[in-house]
Amino acid sequence: MMKTTIARAAFGLVMIAATTAPAFAQARYDMNNPPWSRPGYRLAGAGVPILFPELRNTARGRAFVMPNFDANGDGRINRQEAGDANREFARIAGPSRDRFDWDAYGRDPGGYRGDRGGGTTVVETTTTWDRGAMRNYGFRQTPRGATLTLQEDVLFRTDSAVLRPGAIEKLRPLARYLRGNPGVRVAIDGFTDSRGSDAHNQDLSERRAASVRQAFDDMDVVRARFSVVGHGERQPVATNGTAAGMRLNRRVEVTLLGQRADRF
Repeated sequence: MMKTTIARAAFGLVMIAATTAPAFAQARYDMNNPPWSRPGYRLAGAGVPILFPELRNTARGRAFVMPNFDANGDGRINRQEAGDANREFARIAGPSRDRFDWDAYGRDPGGYRGDRGGGTTVVETTTTWDRGAMRNYGFRQTPRGATLTLQEDVLFRTDSAVLRPGAIEKLRPLARYLRGNPGVRVAIDGFTDSRGSDAHNQDLSERRAASVRQAFDDMDVVRARFSVVGHGERQPVATNGTAAGMRLNRRVEVTLLGQRADRF
């Protein structure tokens, strides 16, 4: 019996942040298309008053906040999002926030080099993500967000919840995106075809969804960002009366919750 899992990932915007205990990863922002090169951003929401003045009162600061920290995409900054923005800006700017050189940060492909109390520090950029690889996933827009579908034969052998070696490579660009976008939440949903008993299909779908979540965990994406659900043979996308239809029903879907598919 064959079965598949659906992974849905809520992707946040281009930045690396920590919420409370997990510290912000060492990442950088999209300098190929810097947000301050676009029309100005407006700030709204309960978190605005607690933003650093350098973020709240400057065009570049506002452009730093809105594309990167509005995690739920509602156009407002809540207190949690403002705290995340402050922490990340403090990390990359150091003690001289009021003299932060945005232009130097944008020019330097190796990281921001700035005055950190008399020395020069480089912010590592190992978690930048690959736009081309993300585009190749073929996200489509769904009510929950940007959704990626992976067929069973990409991830698993028949009736197995053990990921194929190649599946890890398939998921790696997505893991890099998630590490670079810590505000994004991920829903992983597993689905099977109708062969086998309901109980078997339900169990297989749950185990496969859990395997996908574990793969992201192994690639340093925080487990708490994921919800994992197995749906068994429910919610088919094609007939179970043909081999081709059953293949389509054995799948993993990744939805970047609240995100737009056309962003990729």
